Amino acid sequence: MKVAFATQDQQRVDAHFGWAKHLAVYEIEPTGYKFVQDYGFGEDLAEDGNEDKLAPKLEAIGDCAIVYVAAIGGSAAARVVAHKIHPVKVTSPEPIMDILDKLQLVLQGTPPPWLRKALAKGQERAHDFEDDEEIKP
Repeated sequence: MKVAFATQDQQRVDAHFGWAKHLAVYEIEPTGYKFVQDYGFGEDLAEDGNEDKLAPKLEAIGDCAIVYVAAIGGSAAARVVAHKIHPVKVTSPEPIMDILDKLQLVLQGTPPPWLRKALAKGQERAHDFEDDEEIKP
């Protein structure tokens, strides 16, 4: 499963989703995790109401199941959830590696329902409409 982290310094979850200069993406499994990619974003991020800044971020993390943020606005949260990405707010800046370690331990046990649902994102099967028979009225 892929997990994204909203970060200013590429070390900690310390950024509001819309204002994040970076979204760091990691692949995580019960046996370990690895860095996938850092998506950098421009300097013009702090304009409230500028929804256009969200589109490239949503595209960058489209295959992620979870995004960790310091904060996220209501409309941004709705858009994230609509992309089947679970937003998780941290209460204070937290090192990305600490979160990955904790998440890995949870994956080794019995994950809570929200996490099991997030895990299913990577296992979704596309429906092949060519296999369906034509329905006649």
